[in-house]
Amino acid sequence: MALLLALVILSIYLFRNTTPQQESSGLGRATSACITVAAFLLGALCSGVAGYVGMWVSVRANVRVSSAARRSAREALQIAVRAGGFSALVVVGMAVIGIAILYATFYVWLGVDSPGSMKHVDEIIAETKTQVFNQMHEEIDKMIGGKKVVPLLLVGYGFGASFVALFAQLGGGIYTKAADVGADLVGKVEKGIPEDDPRNPAVIADLVGDNVGDCAARGADLFESIAAEIISAMILGGTMAQHCKIEGEFNVIWLLPNVKDKLEMPLNWKRSGISTLDPSGFILFPLVVHSFDLVVSSIGILSIRGTRDSNVKVPLEDPMTILQKGYSVTIILAVLTFFGSTRWLLYTEQAPSAWLNFSLCGLVGIITAYVFVWITKYYTDYKHEPVRTLALSSSTGHGTNIIAGVSLGLESTALPVLVISVSIISAFWLGHTSGLVDETGSPTGGLFGTAVATMGMLSTAAYILTMDMFGPIADNAGGIVEMSQQPESVREITDVLDAVGNTTKATTKGFAIGSAALASFLLFSAYMDEVSSFAREPFKQVDIAIPEVFIGGLLGSMLIFLFSAWACAAVGRTAQEVVKEVRRQFIERPGIMVGLRFQLPFTDYKEKPDYGRCVAIVASASLREMIKPGALAIVSPIVV
Repeated sequence: MALLLALVILSIYLFRNTTPQQESSGLGRATSACITVAAFLLGALCSGVAGYVGMWVSVRANVRVSSAARRSAREALQIAVRAGGFSALVVVGMAVIGIAILYATFYVWLGVDSPGSMKHVDEIIAETKTQVFNQMHEEIDKMIGGKKVVPLLLVGYGFGASFVALFAQLGGGIYTKAADVGADLVGKVEKGIPEDDPRNPAVIADLVGDNVGDCAARGADLFESIAAEIISAMILGGTMAQHCKIEGEFNVIWLLPNVKDKLEMPLNWKRSGISTLDPSGFILFPLVVHSFDLVVSSIGILSIRGTRDSNVKVPLEDPMTILQKGYSVTIILAVLTFFGSTRWLLYTEQAPSAWLNFSLCGLVGIITAYVFVWITKYYTDYKHEPVRTLALSSSTGHGTNIIAGVSLGLESTALPVLVISVSIISAFWLGHTSGLVDETGSPTGGLFGTAVATMGMLSTAAYILTMDMFGPIADNAGGIVEMSQQPESVREITDVLDAVGNTTKATTKGFAIGSAALASFLLFSAYMDEVSSFAREPFKQVDIAIPEVFIGGLLGSMLIFLFSAWACAAVGRTAQEVVKEVRRQFIERPGIMVGLRFQLPFTDYKEKPDYGRCVAIVASASLREMIKPGALAIVSPIVV
């Protein structure tokens, strides 16, 4: 499907009008089309590989965690966290490396080595000093001009990541929930056997679904959010630097093609610098921030250390408390590196204190991430009132339990929306008052301030993703312990890790939603800049009083509910197929239930369930069912 969509993108770029950026850079429509398609395919490939690596590590780590639980609870926790951390670092690292490689490739192609940037240096040196400096100004402007165009060519990378993330989340979500519902309805409800019981034909599909839905899908989700945030921030940073005429010292010796010319150049020329537009710091800032994310998150992950002892009965400190300590270490280091990166890359003579304002914008984003984690923990952790209230409502029946659960879910949306609103306004105000102004004297740093806040929120994304991937690893380890009939003390350890894993998975979902909300604001702002540049007239606001715009808003709101309805229906239909298959096996293979439950070895059971059949049914059904809602998400914006 990615290849098919790449052909569509190629056709659109070949037949659309040339943009001002293409005209200024000398790029033709065919070149722009090929660059965008290549970036799209690379983004799709990196997103797919990131999700696959997460699942590959998870299915191998859960065996080690279940084995470690026989020796030490702390050791099991450490292995689960570090396995999840490896996958998380791969996801964030691939997002950063992919964009960095594309940027470097495009910059060398369009900037330093492009026609007109280096070819007449020998003739320039031979002329008078005045003529040299005049022509060097032109040469530098051509070189720096390529930097403004490069971020726009990366849009295809973000689109490719979003495309894969859509189907990874949709297909993975259908798979994991259908397998979970199908296994529990027949096994726990109808047959009365425990969860993860090896006699349940759908138990393996259920465990696989945890890896597909929470490792591969969540990895692709955050990969897409990080890629979109980096690209949109690079676009906004380059545009703002251009509007504010941000200058940097460019030494003329940098233009000389060989060492001999550099040595023969007069000493006073070597020391001279030319003030020219240089948006490099504002463009590269997002890449530097997320590079530091890899470092600080690695330190936070390594701060969780275990002990190898043989007494599994030693009480384990609350795993959530241990994870929060690691998160606190990561946040402290993220704040320090963020302030340092801001001073290094965003300092400018036009507004000497602007870097401090942008540092505070990043601090707003980091605080927003922490508050999101706390809100999600409050509504999903068994130690807090919402979960206890929901458990209490179960004592009066299924109906009151459902009502209480729905009401808590609806209530839980209030605080995140308020937090996001406050963070956007705060970051915009800090950027607006940074002192950066355009040629007319109007402040222009507001949008970039929100971009910096988004970077701050995602500056600990690797550690947050680590906590998410910790969940399915612990869940699968509990399933292995249950199926291998380990002692109750071992099962108690994996149960505690599993309970905490459910909270961390919910935490990452909330974090991903919040970061996606901020990233969508940036993408819309970048889109408005693109439309304004393409139309060659200002595009500062969207007038909802225009009928077409109002109808577009209505259709967009409706699509959320329609997409959700189709996704839920897909889960229901897939779960029905699983239920039918599990029932069929229990009827046609009565020997599955014959034997002593807790007697080893497993050959005491007369027949083994056909686990592979259930896995195949869920996989094929989820792939088939995701086409309809996925097509809705892709086609509807084009139609509207």
